[in-house]
Amino acid sequence: MSGGTAGARAAAAQVAVAAQLACLLEASAPKPGNVHPGAAFHDTSYQDFLASAAAIGPAFARAGEQPLGRTIREAIEATARWVPRNSNLGIVLLLSPLARAALERGRRSLRDALTAVLAATTVDDAADAYAAIRLARPGGLGHAPEQDVARPPTVTLRAAMALAAPRDAIAREYATDFGITFDVGAPALRRALADGLSWSDAVVETFLTLLAASPDTHIARKLGPEAAAAVTRRAQDVAQAGGVRSAAGREALQAFDAELRDGRNTKNPGAAADLTAAAIFIALAEGRWSAAGRRGDAGA
Repeated sequence: MSGGTAGARAAAAQVAVAAQLACLLEASAPKPGNVHPGAAFHDTSYQDFLASAAAIGPAFARAGEQPLGRTIREAIEATARWVPRNSNLGIVLLLSPLARAALERGRRSLRDALTAVLAATTVDDAADAYAAIRLARPGGLGHAPEQDVARPPTVTLRAAMALAAPRDAIAREYATDFGITFDVGAPALRRALADGLSWSDAVVETFLTLLAASPDTHIARKLGPEAAAAVTRRAQDVAQAGGVRSAAGREALQAFDAELRDGRNTKNPGAAADLTAAAIFIALAEGRWSAAGRRGDAGA
């Protein structure tokens, strides 16, 4: 085995761990309206998210040696063998290009490398992503007038995502080179960690920042744009009350969480949670896990 090959495999293994850890940190933080160790949905448990995080490791370890769409499809296929419902489609769609970019960045920034990865997507990537979406069966998917996932795609993955961008936050990231992730989510997480917040609190604050920035498209698909906008306004109120940084803010977070738990998960801000996972991956790629560990709060 050559030194170069060994180094590439070691880098790929580290990227896979970062993807898994991003999933675990996102799922473990008590984000309002989401599953975490202290709260479950009627059909999904915290343990489902742990299994999902573990399942994607092998596919992400191959992210640098296979097409982007295949990584997405293999990760969702692996998840389906452990969890019989959609638990991580949005996260896999976001983390797959980020993982490939992390392996191909060289001396470029992660953002520049991601731009190149998205620009190079193919029709085959779209076909594999469509297969993953059909397997995951996300709630509220519906039908699209162009490039519907029920039919074979005829455009690249990025072009297909651009068509869905007006109604889906994950697709919007593909169309904008992950604009929200890099301009809102990642900076919020950097600030929170730099201020000494634990990983758990930093993740909750990042999630709240993302939810306050724009209506959650997962909620909008299920309940309509007005309901999604109302949840965003509540997130803004909670953030103004202090969020995780004050006693009043924590009380507001608890009240907000109770409001979002309607029994059928229709008010689950799933898109904001997925974007939070992407921001976490960026932080890990930047080495912030080690930095937090030196402050003694990496396991918080």
